[in-house]
Amino acid sequence: MKRSISILLLFCLCGSQLFAQRQAKKPVVHATIKPVGIVKNIPDSVLLDIVQRQTFRYFWNFAHPVSGLARERDNTVHAEYYWDYINEADDVPNFSKGTFGPEACAIGGSGFGIMATVVAVNRGWIGRDTALKRLVKIVDFLAKADCYHGIYPHFMNGVTGKTIPFGRLDDGADIVETSYLFMGLLTAREYFNKDVPLEKYFRNRVAEMWRDADWNWHSKGDNKALYWHWSPRNDFDMNFPVFGYDEALITYIVAASSETHPISKELYENSWVKSGGWKNGKSYYGIRLPLGNYEKGGPLFFEQYTYMGIDPNGLKDDHGIDYAEQVKNHTLINRAYCIENPKKFKGYGANCWGLTAGDSWKGYVAHCPEDDRGVIQPTATLSSFPYTPEYSMQALKHFYYDLGDKIWGPYGFADGFSETHNWYAKTHLAIDQGPIVVMIENYRTGLIWKLFMNCPEIKKGLKDLGFESKYN
Repeated sequence: MKRSISILLLFCLCGSQLFAQRQAKKPVVHATIKPVGIVKNIPDSVLLDIVQRQTFRYFWNFAHPVSGLARERDNTVHAEYYWDYINEADDVPNFSKGTFGPEACAIGGSGFGIMATVVAVNRGWIGRDTALKRLVKIVDFLAKADCYHGIYPHFMNGVTGKTIPFGRLDDGADIVETSYLFMGLLTAREYFNKDVPLEKYFRNRVAEMWRDADWNWHSKGDNKALYWHWSPRNDFDMNFPVFGYDEALITYIVAASSETHPISKELYENSWVKSGGWKNGKSYYGIRLPLGNYEKGGPLFFEQYTYMGIDPNGLKDDHGIDYAEQVKNHTLINRAYCIENPKKFKGYGANCWGLTAGDSWKGYVAHCPEDDRGVIQPTATLSSFPYTPEYSMQALKHFYYDLGDKIWGPYGFADGFSETHNWYAKTHLAIDQGPIVVMIENYRTGLIWKLFMNCPEIKKGLKDLGFESKYN
Protein backbone atom coordinates (compact mmCIF):
# COMPACT_ATOMS: atom_id res chain seq x y z
CA MET A 1 0.00 0.00 0.00
CA LYS A 2 2.43 2.58 -1.22
CA ARG A 3 2.08 5.78 -3.01
CA SER A 4 -0.31 7.18 -1.30
CA ILE A 5 5.74 10.13 -7.90
CA SER A 6 14.67 15.10 -19.02
CA ILE A 7 15.35 18.13 -19.64
CA LEU A 8 14.88 18.17 -23.42
CA LEU A 9 18.18 16.31 -23.79
CA LEU A 10 19.93 14.37 -21.04
CA PHE A 11 23.23 16.08 -20.30
CA CYS A 12 26.13 13.85 -21.10
CA LEU A 13 29.03 16.21 -21.68
CA CYS A 14 31.48 17.46 -19.08
CA GLY A 15 30.01 20.29 -17.02
CA SER A 16 26.45 19.50 -18.03
CA GLN A 17 25.35 18.65 -14.48
CA LEU A 18 26.37 22.11 -13.31
CA PHE A 19 24.39 23.65 -16.15
CA ALA A 20 21.34 21.57 -15.20
CA GLN A 21 21.57 22.69 -11.59
CA ARG A 22 21.72 26.31 -12.68
CA GLN A 23 18.72 25.79 -14.90
CA ALA A 24 16.77 24.36 -11.96
CA LYS A 25 17.37 27.54 -9.98
CA LYS A 26 16.09 29.87 -12.68
CA PRO A 27 12.77 31.54 -11.90
CA VAL A 28 9.68 30.11 -13.55
CA VAL A 29 8.94 32.25 -16.59
CA HIS A 30 5.32 31.28 -17.21
CA ALA A 31 2.47 33.37 -15.87
CA THR A 32 1.57 32.62 -12.27
CA ILE A 33 -1.83 32.29 -10.66
CA LYS A 34 -2.10 34.61 -7.69
CA PRO A 35 -3.32 33.24 -4.36
CA VAL A 36 -6.57 34.32 -2.75
CA GLY A 37 -6.95 34.97 0.98
CA ILE A 38 -9.98 34.05 3.03
CA VAL A 39 -13.13 35.63 1.58
CA LYS A 40 -16.19 35.65 3.85
CA ASN A 41 -19.84 34.97 3.05
CA ILE A 42 -19.57 33.89 -0.58
CA PRO A 43 -21.82 31.60 -2.65
CA ASP A 44 -20.95 27.92 -2.63
CA SER A 45 -20.04 27.94 -6.33
CA VAL A 46 -17.58 30.79 -5.78
CA LEU A 47 -16.03 28.96 -2.84
CA LEU A 48 -15.52 25.89 -5.01
CA ASP A 49 -13.91 28.08 -7.68
CA ILE A 50 -11.49 29.53 -5.13
CA VAL A 51 -10.56 26.15 -3.67
CA GLN A 52 -9.99 24.49 -7.03
CA ARG A 53 -8.00 27.35 -8.46
CA GLN A 54 -5.82 27.94 -5.43
CA THR A 55 -5.09 24.21 -5.11
CA PHE A 56 -4.14 24.08 -8.79
CA ARG A 57 -1.39 26.60 -8.07
CA TYR A 58 0.59 23.70 -6.59
CA PHE A 59 0.89 22.15 -10.04
CA TRP A 60 1.26 25.38 -11.98
CA ASN A 61 3.31 27.79 -9.88
CA PHE A 62 5.24 25.14 -7.95
CA ALA A 63 5.92 22.70 -10.79
CA HIS A 64 9.53 21.71 -11.31
CA PRO A 65 11.07 24.44 -13.49
CA VAL A 66 13.09 22.06 -15.68
CA SER A 67 10.80 19.10 -16.24
CA GLY A 68 7.39 20.65 -15.57
CA LEU A 69 6.56 17.58 -13.45
CA ALA A 70 4.80 17.84 -10.11
CA ARG A 71 7.15 18.02 -7.18
CA GLU A 72 6.42 15.34 -4.61
CA ARG A 73 5.82 17.91 -1.85
CA ASP A 74 6.66 21.47 -0.94
CA ASN A 75 8.99 20.59 1.90
CA THR A 76 11.97 18.28 2.13
CA VAL A 77 10.72 14.83 3.07
CA HIS A 78 12.72 12.37 5.13
CA ALA A 79 12.70 8.83 3.85
CA GLU A 80 11.96 7.62 7.39
CA TYR A 81 8.40 8.97 7.08
CA TYR A 82 7.72 6.68 4.15
CA TRP A 83 9.32 3.74 5.89
CA ASP A 84 6.95 4.34 8.81
CA TYR A 85 4.02 4.39 6.41
CA ILE A 86 4.99 1.22 4.58
CA ASN A 87 5.41 -0.72 7.82
CA GLU A 88 2.58 1.03 9.69
CA ALA A 89 4.90 1.25 12.69
CA ASP A 90 4.46 3.59 15.64
CA ASP A 91 8.20 3.96 16.13
CA VAL A 92 10.07 5.16 13.08
CA PRO A 93 13.27 3.11 12.63
CA ASN A 94 16.49 4.82 11.71
CA PHE A 95 16.23 3.42 8.21
CA SER A 96 17.71 6.29 6.25
CA LYS A 97 19.25 9.64 6.99
CA GLY A 98 18.75 10.71 3.39
CA THR A 99 16.03 12.88 1.94
CA PHE A 100 14.26 12.79 -1.38
CA GLY A 101 15.06 16.48 -1.71
CA PRO A 102 13.67 19.44 -3.67
CA GLU A 103 14.30 17.87 -7.09
CA ALA A 104 12.05 14.89 -6.34
CA CYS A 105 9.08 14.70 -8.68
CA ALA A 106 6.18 12.29 -8.28
CA ILE A 107 5.18 10.30 -11.36
CA GLY A 108 1.68 9.52 -10.06
CA GLY A 109 1.27 13.04 -8.73
CA SER A 110 2.27 14.39 -12.13
CA GLY A 111 -0.54 12.39 -13.70
CA PHE A 112 -2.93 14.01 -11.24
CA GLY A 113 -1.45 17.41 -12.10
CA ILE A 114 -2.00 16.82 -15.81
CA MET A 115 -5.68 16.17 -15.16
CA ALA A 116 -5.82 19.30 -13.00
CA THR A 117 -4.27 21.24 -15.89
CA VAL A 118 -7.10 20.15 -18.15
CA VAL A 119 -9.53 21.47 -15.54
CA ALA A 120 -7.61 24.75 -15.41
CA VAL A 121 -7.82 25.25 -19.18
CA ASN A 122 -11.50 24.38 -19.27
CA ARG A 123 -12.23 26.90 -16.52
CA GLY A 124 -10.13 29.63 -18.12
CA TRP A 125 -7.47 29.97 -15.43
CA ILE A 126 -4.73 29.44 -18.00
CA GLY A 127 -4.70 29.60 -21.77
CA ARG A 128 -4.97 26.47 -23.88
CA ASP A 129 -1.69 27.09 -25.72
CA THR A 130 0.11 28.00 -22.50
CA ALA A 131 -1.02 24.79 -20.84
CA LEU A 132 -0.13 22.74 -23.89
CA LYS A 133 3.42 24.06 -23.89
CA ARG A 134 3.77 22.90 -20.30
CA LEU A 135 2.43 19.45 -21.18
CA VAL A 136 4.77 19.16 -24.15
CA LYS A 137 7.63 20.08 -21.83
CA ILE A 138 6.59 17.22 -19.55
CA VAL A 139 6.29 14.54 -22.24
CA ASP A 140 9.51 15.63 -23.94
CA PHE A 141 11.26 15.30 -20.59
CA LEU A 142 9.73 11.88 -19.94
CA ALA A 143 10.71 10.68 -23.39
CA LYS A 144 14.38 11.00 -22.36
CA ALA A 145 14.01 10.11 -18.67
CA ASP A 146 14.52 6.78 -16.91
CA CYS A 147 11.91 4.14 -17.56
CA TYR A 148 11.96 0.37 -17.53
CA HIS A 149 10.18 -1.47 -20.31
CA GLY A 150 8.19 1.75 -20.69
CA ILE A 151 7.21 1.88 -17.00
CA TYR A 152 8.36 4.83 -14.89
CA PRO A 153 9.71 4.95 -11.31
CA HIS A 154 7.84 6.28 -8.29
CA PHE A 155 10.13 9.31 -7.89
CA MET A 156 12.28 11.03 -10.51
CA ASN A 157 14.85 13.79 -10.38
CA GLY A 158 13.25 16.75 -12.13
CA VAL A 159 16.60 18.00 -13.46
CA THR A 160 18.26 14.82 -14.71
CA GLY A 161 15.34 12.44 -15.29
CA LYS A 162 17.10 9.83 -13.17
CA THR A 163 15.27 7.52 -10.80
CA ILE A 164 15.22 8.49 -7.14
CA PRO A 165 14.95 5.16 -5.28
CA PHE A 166 11.97 4.79 -2.99
CA GLY A 167 13.79 2.04 -1.10
CA ARG A 168 16.73 -0.31 -1.41
CA LEU A 169 14.80 -2.76 -3.57
CA ASP A 170 12.38 -0.23 -5.03
CA ASP A 171 14.74 1.52 -7.43
CA GLY A 172 13.09 0.87 -10.77
CA ALA A 173 9.65 0.60 -12.33
CA ASP A 174 6.47 1.31 -10.39
CA ILE A 175 3.47 0.09 -12.35
CA VAL A 176 0.87 1.71 -10.07
CA GLU A 177 2.37 5.20 -10.20
CA THR A 178 2.75 4.81 -13.96
CA SER A 179 -0.94 3.97 -14.30
CA TYR A 180 -1.78 7.29 -12.61
CA LEU A 181 0.53 9.06 -15.03
CA PHE A 182 -1.22 7.51 -18.02
CA MET A 183 -4.62 8.30 -16.59
CA GLY A 184 -3.54 11.92 -16.85
CA LEU A 185 -1.86 11.64 -20.23
CA LEU A 186 -4.78 9.86 -21.90
CA THR A 187 -7.20 12.41 -20.45
CA ALA A 188 -5.11 15.26 -21.84
CA ARG A 189 -4.80 13.49 -25.18
CA GLU A 190 -8.58 13.41 -25.46
CA TYR A 191 -8.91 17.06 -24.48
CA PHE A 192 -6.21 18.47 -26.77
CA ASN A 193 -7.79 17.07 -29.90
CA LYS A 194 -7.46 19.93 -32.36
CA ASP A 195 -5.87 19.52 -35.77
CA VAL A 196 -3.05 21.97 -35.07
CA PRO A 197 0.70 21.18 -35.03
CA LEU A 198 1.43 21.40 -31.29
CA GLU A 199 -1.65 19.43 -30.24
CA LYS A 200 -0.84 16.74 -32.81
CA TYR A 201 2.75 16.67 -31.55
CA PHE A 202 1.55 16.19 -27.98
CA ARG A 203 -0.83 13.39 -28.97
CA ASN A 204 1.96 11.65 -30.89
CA ARG A 205 4.28 11.86 -27.90
CA VAL A 206 1.62 10.31 -25.67
CA ALA A 207 1.01 7.61 -28.28
CA GLU A 208 4.71 6.70 -28.27
CA MET A 209 4.80 6.39 -24.49
CA TRP A 210 1.53 4.47 -24.43
CA ARG A 211 2.74 2.04 -27.07
CA ASP A 212 6.05 1.40 -25.28
CA ALA A 213 4.63 0.72 -21.80
CA ASP A 214 4.92 -3.03 -21.21
CA TRP A 215 2.35 -3.67 -18.51
CA ASN A 216 2.47 -7.40 -19.04
CA TRP A 217 6.18 -7.48 -18.12
CA HIS A 218 5.06 -7.11 -14.51
CA SER A 219 3.28 -10.48 -14.65
CA LYS A 220 6.59 -12.40 -14.79
CA GLY A 221 5.35 -14.12 -17.91
CA ASP A 222 2.33 -15.89 -16.43
CA ASN A 223 -1.21 -15.08 -15.32
CA LYS A 224 -0.83 -15.63 -11.58
CA ALA A 225 0.05 -12.17 -10.26
CA LEU A 226 0.78 -8.62 -11.33
CA TYR A 227 3.76 -7.16 -9.49
CA TRP A 228 4.06 -3.55 -8.38
CA HIS A 229 7.84 -3.16 -8.90
CA TRP A 230 10.65 -4.25 -11.19
CA SER A 231 14.27 -3.18 -11.02
CA PRO A 232 17.20 -3.76 -13.40
CA ARG A 233 19.37 -4.40 -10.33
CA ASN A 234 16.89 -6.30 -8.18
CA ASP A 235 14.51 -7.84 -10.71
CA PHE A 236 11.22 -8.71 -8.92
CA ASP A 237 12.90 -9.05 -5.52
CA MET A 238 10.50 -6.49 -4.02
CA ASN A 239 7.89 -9.25 -4.47
CA PHE A 240 4.86 -7.04 -3.95
CA PRO A 241 1.79 -8.21 -5.90
CA VAL A 242 -0.86 -5.65 -6.79
CA PHE A 243 -3.80 -7.12 -4.91
CA GLY A 244 -7.06 -5.53 -3.86
CA TYR A 245 -9.20 -3.93 -2.95
CA ASP A 246 -7.33 -0.60 -2.77
CA GLU A 247 -6.18 2.37 -4.86
CA ALA A 248 -4.73 0.22 -7.64
CA LEU A 249 -7.85 -0.83 -9.54
CA ILE A 250 -6.91 1.76 -12.16
CA THR A 251 -3.65 -0.11 -12.71
CA TYR A 252 -5.49 -3.19 -13.92
CA ILE A 253 -7.84 -1.13 -16.07
CA VAL A 254 -5.04 0.83 -17.74
CA ALA A 255 -2.92 -2.31 -18.15
CA ALA A 256 -5.80 -4.20 -19.76
CA SER A 257 -6.39 -1.24 -22.09
CA SER A 258 -2.95 -1.36 -23.69
CA GLU A 259 -2.98 -2.06 -27.41
CA THR A 260 0.56 -3.47 -27.43
CA HIS A 261 1.18 -5.11 -24.03
CA PRO A 262 -2.18 -5.81 -22.36
CA ILE A 263 -2.70 -8.01 -19.34
CA SER A 264 -5.35 -10.72 -19.47
CA LYS A 265 -8.67 -11.09 -17.71
CA GLU A 266 -7.27 -14.25 -16.13
CA LEU A 267 -4.43 -12.29 -14.56
CA TYR A 268 -6.88 -9.69 -13.22
CA GLU A 269 -9.02 -12.41 -11.67
CA ASN A 270 -6.10 -14.30 -10.13
CA SER A 271 -4.18 -11.34 -8.76
CA TRP A 272 -6.96 -8.88 -7.85
CA VAL A 273 -10.37 -10.50 -7.47
CA LYS A 274 -9.15 -13.71 -5.83
CA SER A 275 -6.87 -11.94 -3.37
CA GLY A 276 -7.89 -12.36 0.26
CA GLY A 277 -8.71 -8.71 0.79
CA TRP A 278 -10.91 -8.02 -2.24
CA LYS A 279 -14.38 -8.58 -0.85
CA ASN A 280 -15.95 -7.30 2.36
CA GLY A 281 -19.75 -7.50 2.50
CA LYS A 282 -20.09 -6.38 6.14
CA SER A 283 -22.16 -3.45 7.37
CA TYR A 284 -20.86 -0.63 9.54
CA TYR A 285 -23.19 1.98 11.03
CA GLY A 286 -25.93 0.29 9.00
CA ILE A 287 -24.02 0.89 5.76
CA ARG A 288 -22.91 -2.05 3.64
CA LEU A 289 -19.32 -2.07 2.34
CA PRO A 290 -18.98 -4.31 -0.73
CA LEU A 291 -15.17 -4.40 -1.07
CA GLY A 292 -11.98 -4.26 0.99
CA ASN A 293 -10.61 -6.10 4.00
CA TYR A 294 -10.35 -3.13 6.36
CA GLU A 295 -12.79 -2.86 9.23
CA LYS A 296 -14.91 0.26 8.57
CA GLY A 297 -13.03 0.74 5.32
CA GLY A 298 -9.44 1.78 4.71
CA PRO A 299 -8.07 5.22 3.85
CA LEU A 300 -10.36 7.23 1.59
CA PHE A 301 -7.82 7.51 -1.19
CA PHE A 302 -8.93 4.00 -2.12
CA GLU A 303 -12.10 5.63 -3.48
CA GLN A 304 -10.41 8.63 -5.06
CA TYR A 305 -7.27 7.82 -7.06
CA THR A 306 -8.84 5.31 -9.47
CA TYR A 307 -12.05 7.33 -9.74
CA MET A 308 -10.42 10.54 -10.80
CA GLY A 309 -10.68 9.09 -14.30
CA ILE A 310 -13.02 6.12 -13.87
CA ASP A 311 -16.63 7.18 -13.40
CA PRO A 312 -18.13 4.85 -10.77
CA ASN A 313 -21.70 5.84 -11.59
CA GLY A 314 -23.24 2.99 -13.53
CA LEU A 315 -20.02 0.98 -13.29
CA LYS A 316 -20.62 -2.69 -12.50
CA ASP A 317 -18.60 -5.84 -12.97
CA ASP A 318 -19.40 -9.46 -13.69
CA HIS A 319 -19.05 -10.29 -9.99
CA GLY A 320 -22.09 -8.20 -9.12
CA ILE A 321 -20.24 -5.23 -7.64
CA ASP A 322 -21.84 -1.80 -7.99
CA TYR A 323 -18.95 0.65 -7.78
CA ALA A 324 -21.16 3.67 -7.12
CA GLU A 325 -22.32 1.89 -3.97
CA GLN A 326 -18.72 1.08 -3.01
CA VAL A 327 -17.32 4.59 -3.27
CA LYS A 328 -20.27 6.28 -1.58
CA ASN A 329 -20.66 3.78 1.23
CA HIS A 330 -16.96 3.73 2.10
CA THR A 331 -17.09 7.54 2.34
CA LEU A 332 -20.22 7.51 4.50
CA ILE A 333 -18.67 4.94 6.84
CA ASN A 334 -15.54 7.05 7.19
CA ARG A 335 -17.66 10.08 8.09
CA ALA A 336 -19.84 8.09 10.49
CA TYR A 337 -16.73 6.85 12.28
CA CYS A 338 -15.49 10.43 12.72
CA ILE A 339 -18.88 11.45 14.12
CA GLU A 340 -18.82 8.51 16.55
CA ASN A 341 -15.23 9.53 17.41
CA PRO A 342 -14.49 6.56 19.70
CA LYS A 343 -11.07 7.94 20.67
CA LYS A 344 -12.57 11.34 21.58
CA PHE A 345 -10.28 13.44 19.41
CA LYS A 346 -10.89 17.18 19.51
CA GLY A 347 -12.73 18.66 16.55
CA TYR A 348 -14.12 15.48 14.98
CA GLY A 349 -17.76 15.68 13.95
CA ALA A 350 -20.30 16.09 11.17
CA ASN A 351 -18.43 19.11 9.81
CA CYS A 352 -14.90 17.78 10.41
CA TRP A 353 -14.19 14.33 9.01
CA GLY A 354 -11.97 12.58 6.49
CA LEU A 355 -9.31 9.96 7.25
CA THR A 356 -6.79 9.09 4.56
CA ALA A 357 -3.05 8.86 3.96
CA GLY A 358 -1.09 12.03 4.49
CA ASP A 359 1.16 14.04 6.75
CA SER A 360 0.56 14.04 10.48
CA TRP A 361 2.33 14.85 13.72
CA LYS A 362 3.76 11.30 13.42
CA GLY A 363 5.04 11.67 9.86
CA TYR A 364 3.31 10.22 6.81
CA VAL A 365 0.56 7.80 7.90
CA ALA A 366 -2.27 5.95 6.16
CA HIS A 367 -4.99 7.24 8.49
CA CYS A 368 -8.22 5.24 8.67
CA PRO A 369 -10.54 3.94 11.40
CA GLU A 370 -8.07 1.13 12.11
CA ASP A 371 -5.20 3.63 12.44
CA ASP A 372 -6.73 6.86 13.73
CA ARG A 373 -4.24 9.31 15.20
CA GLY A 374 -6.50 12.33 15.47
CA VAL A 375 -5.53 13.78 12.07
CA ILE A 376 -7.98 15.03 9.47
CA GLN A 377 -6.82 15.32 5.85
CA PRO A 378 -8.82 17.93 3.89
CA THR A 379 -8.17 16.00 0.67
CA ALA A 380 -10.17 13.06 2.05
CA THR A 381 -13.28 15.19 2.43
CA LEU A 382 -12.95 17.48 -0.57
CA SER A 383 -12.09 14.67 -2.99
CA SER A 384 -15.34 13.00 -1.88
CA PHE A 385 -17.53 15.73 -3.36
CA PRO A 386 -18.92 13.47 -6.13
CA TYR A 387 -20.16 10.97 -3.51
CA THR A 388 -21.22 13.14 -0.56
CA PRO A 389 -21.67 16.69 -1.88
CA GLU A 390 -23.78 17.99 1.01
CA TYR A 391 -21.49 16.58 3.69
CA SER A 392 -18.33 17.61 1.83
CA MET A 393 -19.62 21.17 1.46
CA GLN A 394 -20.46 21.26 5.16
CA ALA A 395 -16.87 20.29 5.99
CA LEU A 396 -15.38 22.61 3.36
CA LYS A 397 -17.08 25.62 4.95
CA HIS A 398 -15.73 24.59 8.36
CA PHE A 399 -12.22 24.13 7.00
CA TYR A 400 -12.30 27.44 5.14
CA TYR A 401 -14.25 29.80 7.40
CA ASP A 402 -13.47 28.37 10.85
CA LEU A 403 -9.98 26.88 10.42
CA GLY A 404 -8.74 28.87 7.45
CA ASP A 405 -6.35 30.99 9.49
CA LYS A 406 -4.54 27.76 10.42
CA ILE A 407 -4.76 25.57 7.30
CA TRP A 408 -5.44 27.81 4.26
CA GLY A 409 -2.42 28.89 2.25
CA PRO A 410 -1.05 29.72 -1.21
CA TYR A 411 -1.61 26.16 -2.50
CA GLY A 412 -5.00 25.64 -0.89
CA PHE A 413 -5.52 23.63 2.27
CA ALA A 414 -2.57 22.21 4.15
CA ASP A 415 -2.16 18.46 4.01
CA GLY A 416 -3.52 17.68 7.47
CA PHE A 417 -4.27 18.92 10.95
CA SER A 418 -4.90 17.64 14.45
CA GLU A 419 -6.73 19.88 16.89
CA THR A 420 -6.01 17.39 19.68
CA HIS A 421 -2.26 17.85 19.20
CA ASN A 422 -2.54 21.52 18.18
CA TRP A 423 -0.73 20.52 15.01
CA TYR A 424 -1.41 22.09 11.62
CA ALA A 425 0.65 21.03 8.63
CA LYS A 426 2.45 23.56 6.50
CA THR A 427 2.96 20.98 3.77
CA HIS A 428 1.22 20.10 0.50
CA LEU A 429 1.62 16.85 -1.45
CA ALA A 430 1.00 16.32 -5.15
CA ILE A 431 -0.99 13.12 -4.59
CA ASP A 432 -3.29 14.93 -2.15
CA GLN A 433 -3.71 18.27 -3.93
CA GLY A 434 -4.47 16.74 -7.34
CA PRO A 435 -7.61 14.83 -6.34
CA ILE A 436 -9.11 17.98 -4.80
CA VAL A 437 -9.06 19.84 -8.12
CA VAL A 438 -10.14 16.88 -10.22
CA MET A 439 -12.83 15.37 -8.01
CA ILE A 440 -14.51 18.70 -7.32
CA GLU A 441 -14.62 19.17 -11.09
CA ASN A 442 -16.09 15.72 -11.59
CA TYR A 443 -18.79 16.67 -9.09
CA ARG A 444 -19.47 19.96 -10.87
CA THR A 445 -19.26 18.97 -14.55
CA GLY A 446 -17.99 15.38 -14.89
CA LEU A 447 -15.28 16.75 -17.20
CA ILE A 448 -12.44 14.35 -16.43
CA TRP A 449 -14.76 11.35 -16.21
CA LYS A 450 -16.16 12.10 -19.67
CA LEU A 451 -12.75 12.52 -21.25
CA PHE A 452 -11.14 9.44 -19.75
CA MET A 453 -14.12 7.11 -19.99
CA ASN A 454 -14.52 7.97 -23.66
CA CYS A 455 -10.96 6.90 -24.51
CA PRO A 456 -11.46 3.99 -26.95
CA GLU A 457 -8.73 1.94 -25.26
CA ILE A 458 -10.25 2.40 -21.80
CA LYS A 459 -13.68 1.35 -23.05
CA LYS A 460 -12.16 -1.82 -24.45
CA GLY A 461 -10.04 -2.47 -21.35
CA LEU A 462 -13.06 -2.19 -19.06
CA LYS A 463 -15.05 -4.51 -21.27
CA ASP A 464 -12.22 -7.05 -21.41
CA LEU A 465 -12.08 -7.15 -17.61
CA GLY A 466 -15.82 -7.72 -17.32
CA PHE A 467 -17.00 -4.21 -16.51
CA GLU A 468 -20.01 -2.46 -17.93
CA SER A 469 -20.54 1.29 -17.81
CA LYS A 470 -22.83 3.97 -19.22
CA TYR A 471 -20.07 4.88 -21.69
CA ASN A 472 -20.31 1.66 -23.69
